[in-house]
Amino acid sequence: MVSNLRIAVVGAGPAGVYSSDIFLRELKKRGEELGLPTEARIDLFEKLPVPFGLVRYGVAPDHPSIKFIASALEKTLDNENIHLYCDVEFGKDVLLEDLLDRYDAVLFATGAVADRPLTIVGHDLQGVFGAAKFVEWYDGYPTAALDWDLTAKQVAVIGGGNVAMDVARELVRNADDLRSATDIPDNVYEGIAKNQAQELHLFIRRGVAQAKFSVQELREMEKLPGVQLIINEDDFDLDEETVEVAGQDKLTRQMVEELFAIQDMALDMADDGEVDFEGNPANRKYYIHFNSDPVEVIGEDGKVCAIRVEKTQTDASGKMSRTGEFEEYPVQAVYHAIGYKPASVPDVAYDEQTTTLSNVEGRIVDESGEVHNRLYATGWAKRGPVGLIGSTKSDALLIVDNMLQDLSQDNGGLIAKNRDESSIDDLLASRGVKPIDFAGWKRIDAFEREQGAKEGREHKKVVDPELMRKLAHEE
Repeated sequence: MVSNLRIAVVGAGPAGVYSSDIFLRELKKRGEELGLPTEARIDLFEKLPVPFGLVRYGVAPDHPSIKFIASALEKTLDNENIHLYCDVEFGKDVLLEDLLDRYDAVLFATGAVADRPLTIVGHDLQGVFGAAKFVEWYDGYPTAALDWDLTAKQVAVIGGGNVAMDVARELVRNADDLRSATDIPDNVYEGIAKNQAQELHLFIRRGVAQAKFSVQELREMEKLPGVQLIINEDDFDLDEETVEVAGQDKLTRQMVEELFAIQDMALDMADDGEVDFEGNPANRKYYIHFNSDPVEVIGEDGKVCAIRVEKTQTDASGKMSRTGEFEEYPVQAVYHAIGYKPASVPDVAYDEQTTTLSNVEGRIVDESGEVHNRLYATGWAKRGPVGLIGSTKSDALLIVDNMLQDLSQDNGGLIAKNRDESSIDDLLASRGVKPIDFAGWKRIDAFEREQGAKEGREHKKVVDPELMRKLAHEE
């Protein structure tokens, strides 16, 4: 009897789940012509007690698309050929040599847990926060801090992408509105309910046409109860060349059009007497500053008291130049969302320049650039922290094609020495590791839905990892 392929995937976020699904589909369709079996067993390893990575713990809770993405990922995991191993950490509970002995190929779909560092003067003052930790807090990450200091009345956010927009939005959100429409846990609700922010400044280094916001993010900014949007009209005085270049890319053109709609909205809010989008009195002000590059966080007694910003200019090609004009804004907290740094993994080379696992078109390479057979990377591990969640699908198609081509050239793909399907379970048991499988995840999910229903909500996140484990292992 011909054995099926055995594939290990490290990381059960969108990149890992999409890749697993695409691999099974492509193998069924092309396996025979490539001289491979047409079926595979895929074991999906995740260090957290629950799956879905970025969807559950990296996207703001008020994104309406989250539940649809999570639902699609869950349907993919409900597949007899995909076996979920949550609460199993690569490099600690299971090692590279363990996987290479038991699987024909290993695909790394690991994400990012750290911020790119802020390097300006004052970056180490009390009150300066990286976006990653704040996102972990409001998303209920299992190891996140339970409390967050939201006593600052004036706040700055640095960044020109969607994470910066998420952070800024959550910092001016109404706690009751957020709880009624999302799955935030009690500690996050209580923290946001005590938020004292009255002014928020979003600083974007380049111009209106060079920002990296999605239209969805902008539309969510437009509908914040109790928040007045404030812009500088000069930022929207674009020359003909800039408008022409921006119009050549559909997504950029749509973003710019939406930003001009926000400009009109902001002017109306000011004309109507400092109101929000519904015409109600606003109790928080949200300033959007383009062509503004923070150059120093100013401190007093070791704490943030202001931020110094240099005005910049951006030409049609996106090249930024400095003007030597500075302005200081009083703030007591600074959040920087200037990019994530994807995590390294044990025994795999890491490229600090690209902040990715060292790879060529998804094939892992060693320090000398030689391809490491049977090891692959996808998602942020392959390309760095760029692109939306949907970008992982195009990554997965490329990687899966490479994997199938490589496997077809080596013994019909059946490379692993240990092909006993119970071998990985026996190994983990011998190390005292108790994985959480798909059924265990469903028990956690059912509990979260029950707790949400008590408050008229669809879902309410569990934060405590020990409670997750207890729920998952209950029979």
